[in-house]
Amino acid sequence: MKVTNVNYDDRIRRLRRIHALARVMDTAIRIPGTGIRFGADSVLGLIPGVGDAGSALVGLFIVNEARRLGVPRHKLVRMLGNLGADAVTGSVPLLGDLFDVYFKSNRRNLQILLDHFDMTEEQLGRAQGRKG
Repeated sequence: MKVTNVNYDDRIRRLRRIHALARVMDTAIRIPGTGIRFGADSVLGLIPGVGDAGSALVGLFIVNEARRLGVPRHKLVRMLGNLGADAVTGSVPLLGDLFDVYFKSNRRNLQILLDHFDMTEEQLGRAQGRKG
């Protein structure tokens, strides 16, 4: 089901949910004294097999939300490419765990969405759509 006629409030609600998920998955934790941030994706990646699969499922949810928001196919392909690079490289022991800290596929995909809707994260936070 492709949803292209999404009202403003629904779009803002979905984008806020994606923003929150991307933050939890990629940047929720900051290492004090450094600019390094990581999230659940990096932590889950430490669990062999299951962790990377779980992270990929969350990423697929974000891509599906983008599809439901009417994002064009070429942008969805870019989003899937980000997710695929994260899942494949992230599955390599140790190297993948380091890669997960620096390659933030969910944040990249959020940025593709914000660019598509000509918004910044700040504008998303200030948007007057219903919260909830």
